[in-house]
Amino acid sequence: MDFAYDARTEELRAKLLAFMDEYVYPAEQVAHEQRARLASPWDTPQVVEDLKAEARRQGLWNLFLPDAAHGAGLTNLQYAPLAEITGRSPQLAPTATNCAAPDTGNMEVLAQFADEAQQKQWLEPLLAGEIRSAFAMTEPDVASSDATNITTHIERDGDEYVITGRKWYISGAMNPDCKIFIVMGKTDPDGEDIRRQQSMVLVPRDTPGVTVNRAMQVFGYEDHYHGGHAEVTFDHARVPVTNLIGEEGGGFAIAQARLGPGRIHHCMRLIGMAERAIELMCRRAVSRNAFGKALAQQGVVHNWIADARVTVEQLRLLVLKTAWLMDTVGNKGAHTEIQAIKIATPRAVVDIIDRAIQLHGAGGVSQDFPLAELYAGARTLMIADGPDEVHQRSLARREIKKYL
Repeated sequence: MDFAYDARTEELRAKLLAFMDEYVYPAEQVAHEQRARLASPWDTPQVVEDLKAEARRQGLWNLFLPDAAHGAGLTNLQYAPLAEITGRSPQLAPTATNCAAPDTGNMEVLAQFADEAQQKQWLEPLLAGEIRSAFAMTEPDVASSDATNITTHIERDGDEYVITGRKWYISGAMNPDCKIFIVMGKTDPDGEDIRRQQSMVLVPRDTPGVTVNRAMQVFGYEDHYHGGHAEVTFDHARVPVTNLIGEEGGGFAIAQARLGPGRIHHCMRLIGMAERAIELMCRRAVSRNAFGKALAQQGVVHNWIADARVTVEQLRLLVLKTAWLMDTVGNKGAHTEIQAIKIATPRAVVDIIDRAIQLHGAGGVSQDFPLAELYAGARTLMIADGPDEVHQRSLARREIKKYL
């Protein structure tokens, strides 16, 4: 395993770091100020559109997609340090480079499983950053940690599918530019194989019977830059059977294919979040005095910073190993490592951000620093894309199986 950055990665890292310094960090406060003057909090501030245009001009666009026909053609190992950089400003940088969830996962699904007509209608405008999308899987009335529990019905009626169900925490759905939902539901609810009961269909947002009910909060945040997390109902919404992605019964397999890259992308960005927390911790420590000396001279602060640095280096190596395995032996071959990083990274980054908040005192929980919002985002990822306990259960069973 050689984790040295190749020439292309080094070039993109240099460009992306400069882009962050020159454009993204200065835009964070501007975006907040512009959003306060918008007619709707879900509209996109002009500075975000300006960032997107500049990123595209510089070639910092669709970096996440390894399919060279549609994206930058980078391997997971090449993309990892780039995603880490964007994670330092998770509200702006991923969107600016068209590398924000849930669009990334949806574009991967469309690139891998959609037919030519579906790609032309939906993938191409997503790749161009002209529209946004949402992935409708999680439901409020069942334990969605077990995807076989979903109850949304997708029933065929002649040349149409009729979708009925209720979803929530559907990321991106509050954004008015969100034009398409990828909806997972059951086409064969009584099928013998519980992993062949589900299918995925494309449902345009303006389909009659589709209602975006409300924005769900995350620790009190509405995640405006992310497009929110909506509760959505499908009341006998009808779409053509040509809107089926792949084949009937293939929804569970598509979901698994989608979630693998999504999990590592989250962990890549989480490392960037941790790096920013460490930077803020160090700047605070050298700028504040307490009990007669700088915070940077307090022993407990030394411990926090040292432990944070050791943890980040460990996490980065595990993420890079996982990326390398995904590139060399595929997602299935990297299954254990994908689950390991999904378990380890959010909980460790939450702890680092928590220490940074503690060091900032009241400022740490305020809107004047990004730490509270970083904390909410990192803590949520202990649930999103499968809660930690599900991954622990699966990983442990795989380990035990070796000895049976």
